[in-house]
Amino acid sequence: MRTDSSPGTLPAREHLPATDAGTPVLDVVIPVYNEEKDLQPCVRRLHEHLARTFPYAFRITIADNASTDTTPQVAARLEAELAEVRSFRLEQKGRGRALRAVWSASDAPVLAYMDVDLSTDLNALLPLVAPLISGHSDLAIGSRLARSSRVVRGPKREFISRAYNLILRGSLQARFSDAQCGFKAIRRDVAQVLLPLVEDTGWFFDTEMLVLAERAGLRIHEVPVDWVDDPDSTVHIVRTATDDLKGVWRVGRALATGSLALDRLVRPFGDDPRDRDIEDVPRGLARQLLGFCVVGGLSTLFYLLLYSGFRTLAGSQTANALALLVSAIANTAANRRLTFGVRGRAGAVRHQAQGLVVFGIGLALTSGSLVALNAATSDPAHSTELAVLIAANLAATVLRFLLFRAWVFPDRRDSGTPAPPSDHQAAGYASTAAVRPGRPGPYAHQDRFQPTAHPPTAAHPPTAVHRPTAAHTAPRAEYATAPTVPTVPYGTTPYPTTPFRAGDAADRTWGDATMRMRPVRPHDQDSRNTR
Repeated sequence: MRTDSSPGTLPAREHLPATDAGTPVLDVVIPVYNEEKDLQPCVRRLHEHLARTFPYAFRITIADNASTDTTPQVAARLEAELAEVRSFRLEQKGRGRALRAVWSASDAPVLAYMDVDLSTDLNALLPLVAPLISGHSDLAIGSRLARSSRVVRGPKREFISRAYNLILRGSLQARFSDAQCGFKAIRRDVAQVLLPLVEDTGWFFDTEMLVLAERAGLRIHEVPVDWVDDPDSTVHIVRTATDDLKGVWRVGRALATGSLALDRLVRPFGDDPRDRDIEDVPRGLARQLLGFCVVGGLSTLFYLLLYSGFRTLAGSQTANALALLVSAIANTAANRRLTFGVRGRAGAVRHQAQGLVVFGIGLALTSGSLVALNAATSDPAHSTELAVLIAANLAATVLRFLLFRAWVFPDRRDSGTPAPPSDHQAAGYASTAAVRPGRPGPYAHQDRFQPTAHPPTAAHPPTAVHRPTAAHTAPRAEYATAPTVPTVPYGTTPYPTTPFRAGDAADRTWGDATMRMRPVRPHDQDSRNTR
């Protein structure tokens, strides 16, 4: 039984079925700018490789970024000669702009892109897209920094690449190993929801896409690749590095302020038993406790530094109060975002006010310990004061965590009351509940009916079986009137978002949430397979 306890915009990942659809399974985009010499041999090489090795229908799309040479003519000639090749021209430069335009218009369920120089060995293409076809992953990237990768490039490019990835890991907590490799793929249902959140239109586009996908909990698959540097590359390294650093700052600021609507990328839980709820076990307790301990340790160090600084200017009680006040505000903000996952500015003032109440309890404990110390000795040493304050803070830590969890940042799901949906979720649920029969209310979409796997007995009573009716086989009205995705709050983009429901076949009449496919060659089918 599927447990959709975290409903989001994305459907559950499904293996793309190998059945007749008449639509390419894979759309490989090659963004180019003034590549009249390399375009034809590279496209023909890619086409020959796919026709020989790829078991499904494919398409190659040449995305021309306002080239000023004969690149458009070369692309048009390739489109006329090869049935699987399409050309697309943009009047503005920008790799991200080209990928956004082509991916948004493509009907293929798996979208990929690679650089025109084909520096990456094409044998990695099928391993790149296979996890997306199987439903295992949401995005896939080629990695030149994996242990088993074989890379040939100069020391300058090697240093820049590794330094850039270290910056991403240190500033944005990125866990993927290689952000700049021009060899990536994404499922179309994910791209439809993720692309409106990506603001960059240049070289930082795919890095921003990966960071947002990882922060939203999407699965990113990495493939070790063999890669040979192109000495004739036209990429301006200094300008690209500068733009990338600006993008890192912009995305980091947006993530810190919680202004990104990453809840749109939430997937429902699958059939894995580990995804199901366990009674009498608080949800997220281990993760919250670990995050609280890390934040608490850093807050204690911050507090001690503040106390030592204030102590040189004021008495122990005044220094303790000021240090506690500043560190308490920082501690509440850090726990709000990192430990309990509260994003956005809604309720921030109330949370800080409640945090100050918790601060008052800590102040009473630490001040009381100082009073007891001063009563025991008239002139205690500074090291003794620090030791007493550390002990008092440790004693207040457990109480502070319990108050934060139960009062300041309560999880409404623990109390059995469902958390209110966001505005765009509420609009989508309302339209669904208005058409779909069954349980009323905004959560009627969570009804699931499956036939029993065994004959009904006293121990196993019969389960309601869903029977398709005319109401279910007819086109569903709510998909035609789906609400428009709200505007991304942290940046503007010249690309309008249009109403859609992620997954081209989410209407259930296909029995699957993804595009149907068929093998390219009839002899690829197994005659022993009765399906």
